[in-house]
Amino acid sequence: MSRSPSPTAAGDSRPTFYDDITNKIIAELDDGRIPWVQPWGTPGVRAQLAMPKNASTNRTYSGINVLILWGAVIEMGYTGQSWLTFRQALALGGHVRKDERGITIVYADRFIPDDAKRRAATGGGEARAVPFLKRFTVFNTDQCDGLPDAIATVAPPPPPGTIAPRVEALIKATGIDFRIGGNRAYYVSSQDYVQVPAPAAFFEPINWHRTALHELGHASGHASRLKRDLSGSFGSRKYAFEELVAEMNAAFCCAALGITPTVRHADYIGSWLEVLREDNHAVVRAASLASKAADYLLGFLPDAGDETATGRRAA
Repeated sequence: MSRSPSPTAAGDSRPTFYDDITNKIIAELDDGRIPWVQPWGTPGVRAQLAMPKNASTNRTYSGINVLILWGAVIEMGYTGQSWLTFRQALALGGHVRKDERGITIVYADRFIPDDAKRRAATGGGEARAVPFLKRFTVFNTDQCDGLPDAIATVAPPPPPGTIAPRVEALIKATGIDFRIGGNRAYYVSSQDYVQVPAPAAFFEPINWHRTALHELGHASGHASRLKRDLSGSFGSRKYAFEELVAEMNAAFCCAALGITPTVRHADYIGSWLEVLREDNHAVVRAASLASKAADYLLGFLPDAGDETATGRRAA
């Protein structure tokens, strides 16, 4: 089984960003841990569940950056999900403590090289944009001193009793055909509807909401919405990849809504590992698509604001 070639210079055996993050996630999955779910809600994790955000701009991070920063919070035991660049900490009147090590995140975009522009101008062709990754180093606010209290303070969790109504309001607001009944949860792309068993069918009522968000994640990929490839048959690589997108989307939505994420399809771990081992870009693409799906769904919240959206943003 071959992997996609790493975009390094000829003869350069240094691991790429894609190799680093993919290998780390494979190691987590091999150990039976789902990095975008565990260990939220377990002893020893100090930070509250939330989407990581930039403390200066108040914008949430997205895509693979969510997994990177969640992993850092868990590994280092930080108490919050807020991050700053070195210069942003200084601009806020604080500073990063000496000897603190930052976390590398990325901003993905495209640009048109000057040579391509010149060739297009003289030859009449079309100048093609090429993808690039720009890296940033960020520090958790726990690693900083002298920040304003409003920046250093972690926001309180949502009041009890407000989560389920918001999920239900979100479901209605999306306009997606959402049916309750039966004994299985699934999305039928050919007829564009979601079906989920009644809440009473779940051992824990909160799992009904997690499952609903997972299936809505699939529905977000319909041709009338985000136009993802939903053609994969059960057991195929495409099917496993779409399940990975839907699982991450559910985790991102849960975090934005204050619901502890869980794994709905733990039995897919084996197929996810095959996808990741075959293509070291897969987890980055899946996380990006999951963020777009979460953006799309959370955008329907009646009171959605900057604190709930998970847009594609950088530091």
